Amino acid sequence: MKPLLGISLKVLSALVFTMMSATLKTMMVRYPVGEVVFFRSAFALLPLLVWLKWQGDLINAVRTRNVVGHFKRGLIGTSGMYLGFAALSYLPLHDAIAIGYASPLIVVILAALLLNEKVRAYRWTAVAVGFLGVLIMLSPYLKLDTFSGGLSAGPTLGALCAFAGAFCSAGAMIQVRRLTATEKTGAIVFYFFILASVLSLCTIAFGWRMPDAQDWALFVVAGILGGIGQILLTQSYRFADTSVIAPFEYTTMIWALLFGWFVFGDLPTATVLTGATIVAATGLFIVWREHQLGLLRTKEFQAAPQRPGV
Repeated sequence: MKPLLGISLKVLSALVFTMMSATLKTMMVRYPVGEVVFFRSAFALLPLLVWLKWQGDLINAVRTRNVVGHFKRGLIGTSGMYLGFAALSYLPLHDAIAIGYASPLIVVILAALLLNEKVRAYRWTAVAVGFLGVLIMLSPYLKLDTFSGGLSAGPTLGALCAFAGAFCSAGAMIQVRRLTATEKTGAIVFYFFILASVLSLCTIAFGWRMPDAQDWALFVVAGILGGIGQILLTQSYRFADTSVIAPFEYTTMIWALLFGWFVFGDLPTATVLTGATIVAATGLFIVWREHQLGLLRTKEFQAAPQRPGV
């Protein structure tokens, strides 16, 4: 296990995914969700295949004996993608991402219950503080008058989609962690993109439109970013426990604030900035704590008596 490497890959994937989300948000007003999911998944195969080919063993990289496990991951992940993209249609970029921050909190709990990962008191405390930051960012959506318009109200529907997507994302993270025990990264990502493409293609009957040249280019860029981000994300789970990596989903808020400001003109409020500061501080604390624990484990190993021949 290399916690700092896993965390670094996770943070980098968060940046790439935010760039992808910002690109796709510009498309959601013109194209149905199913079509956006299809192009995002189909074009994401390009960087994946290039990466696998560069490694020199394309066939063996996608070989699998756990078809059921890949199907579960694909179904849950695709559902989360649909809900997340739908949320982008109704909410500012940083708000949609903020609601999705419920996912890492759910992952920590599921990792402890389903994967038997050891979560120490310091990490539980850090997650609790991070959840407080999320609540601060979500406080505008917790007001009763927000829901006075019923489910037809755009922000309300977007918030519900984002929250439901957070549950799906948490389940997908747990399934990825299980798959990394026996499956190669290439296989995990490849079968996810294939299944997501097939499932989203089934929505063509609900009405698609042909993209123009500029939108084709944007779809290609978004898909490539999604492929790169998925590779980085899947690799991160090979080097650290799920409960260690999950809180660093919070770093996407920093990127979302920047993209929302410069691309969409959505100025962050003091409430959002306060919450983002709290979750960023939480992430830095976890990095420091894991570093201290790593030093402690090294000292304990060096101090332990070694048997001859070991």
